[in-house]
Amino acid sequence: RVYVHFSAPMSEGFAARCLRCGRCAEVCAYRALRPAGAARGLEAGTPEVVAREAPRWLCLRCPPVCPTGALAKVASPREVRMGRARVVAERCFAVQGVVCRTCLDACPLPGDAIQPDGELRPLVTDRCVGCGLCEHRCPADPPAIVVDARGRR
Repeated sequence: RVYVHFSAPMSEGFAARCLRCGRCAEVCAYRALRPAGAARGLEAGTPEVVAREAPRWLCLRCPPVCPTGALAKVASPREVRMGRARVVAERCFAVQGVVCRTCLDACPLPGDAIQPDGELRPLVTDRCVGCGLCEHRCPADPPAIVVDARGRR
């Protein structure tokens, strides 16, 4: 399981500012955000996303309900910075020569965050926001594209 912690749009100093109140999880219509469990130690109660199970849909409902501003308000989904996807080449069907556009088609920022190279293999750009829709939809098991949390690449 890959967890994207402090799944946000997160502000600087997120861990210190998050009250673990759960308001972000309460407003998440997609049930993507949920409080981290006790096994996460000091991170218990902070919002987390398990992209393979429920990615962030970039609806931006969570930042306005955050009482401390730990989740930064942004004007556009393109401004979100939760993490960045990376392709695991040995698992990727497209890298192996099989036609697959799943991650390209799943990306909510088409042509920006993930672009096809000359052989239709996915290339993740620095404009990836880390929403996890690509990982969620990837047909490979385990997924051939995974999101690394911001600051944990």
